[in-house]
Amino acid sequence: MTIVVAGGTGLAGSAIVRAYVAAGHEVIPVNRKVVDLLDRDATFNFIASVKPTLVIDAAAKVGGIGANNAFPVEFLADNLRIQSNLMEAAHAADVEKFIFLGSSCIYPRDCAQPIKEEYLLTGPLEETNSAYAVAKIAGIELIKSFRKEYGRKWISLMPTNLYGPCDNFELQGSHVLPAFIRRFVEATENGAARETLWGTGSPKREFLHVDDLAAAVLHLGGKYDEAGHLNIGTGDDLTIKELAEMVAELAGFKGEIAWDSTKPDGTPRKVLDVTKAKSLGWAPKISLRDGIASTIDWYKQAATKGELRR
Repeated sequence: MTIVVAGGTGLAGSAIVRAYVAAGHEVIPVNRKVVDLLDRDATFNFIASVKPTLVIDAAAKVGGIGANNAFPVEFLADNLRIQSNLMEAAHAADVEKFIFLGSSCIYPRDCAQPIKEEYLLTGPLEETNSAYAVAKIAGIELIKSFRKEYGRKWISLMPTNLYGPCDNFELQGSHVLPAFIRRFVEATENGAARETLWGTGSPKREFLHVDDLAAAVLHLGGKYDEAGHLNIGTGDDLTIKELAEMVAELAGFKGEIAWDSTKPDGTPRKVLDVTKAKSLGWAPKISLRDGIASTIDWYKQAATKGELRR
């Protein structure tokens, strides 16, 4: 089976590539050096030439609260183009299986917790990342539409907040966990006495190691065949303050952690109900503490070698 993993050198994509290669499959990782997914003709030509059995869409323009707030046009328009180009190219090439990866930000800002799949579109989105969320909701709808109109056995999986090796650790554009890792590692190395973080630290978030996501994609890709999207997460959360304290401890930071409450917190709480995924035989295996510790080790080694994705 030939598999194309769009975004195959990014955080989620690289983990998915590793999982499928380990399972004995032929995998083609795609990034901008291979094909620009914003280019419709180039995307169609690439998929037609490769003729994959499975396409996994882990490609997206992503970022934290600051980046989403500053560049809503790019987060909406680029993600719409990437996923529609890829799906339409896969349909034209008669690709048997397509797995679309979305994000837990698709759910309403003040959603009941834990979040069940059926809570989609039951309330207003979080304004700071609504453009990205709308793009991902459109991707879910496009998968459903290809199933309905053309009988495609394509699926959508919605991961919670991801972390792990090959993440983006650039402070202005990264998500909260990689940003914390970089900040506390650098603060420790520099002997800083104080580190000031965005917000109040009170929001609660759930985090999933990318290797657990990859295992979910590999397992559920062969088990799940429904139009509705499927949540992928741990079902457990913690406050951003607790997260910061854990990262600081594992990074060896001994200074003070302060909070800038003039900066936005984002959604108050977000934890997924993963009952459906677990009922199909998948469950996460990597604890948050162990995952953060191993990611800090990876970050330090990559930084030393100059191999970080900035």
